[in-house]
Amino acid sequence: MCLFSYAEDPDPDEQAPVGPLFVPVRTQAAGPVLRVFRTPLGERTAVGFSRRDLLTATLGAGQPAIPLAEAALRALTEPLGIDRLVVDPVLTAPAVTTGPVYVADAPARAL
Repeated sequence: MCLFSYAEDPDPDEQAPVGPLFVPVRTQAAGPVLRVFRTPLGERTAVGFSRRDLLTATLGAGQPAIPLAEAALRALTEPLGIDRLVVDPVLTAPAVTTGPVYVADAPARAL
């Protein structure tokens, strides 16, 4: 007997509509430029956040962003060959440290 009901599960290929997104940008002299990211497997992807606080939690308080509709974001990235859009990603890299880095196997240096 199966304990799980699959009748309610959405199809993974179906894309649920997304509302307005906060899209990370880089500010240039000519205006904002979309930031493009890579998935863990190296595929280029557009990124959007459903809320500003999610963007701040992932990319930091200083990250500029512009509001865009999903369709507008897809239209901007399609000519670049980017057809993947990740909504509300989380950062998976280790935090950056500013302290000294010590290598365990490095030979000691005489002062």
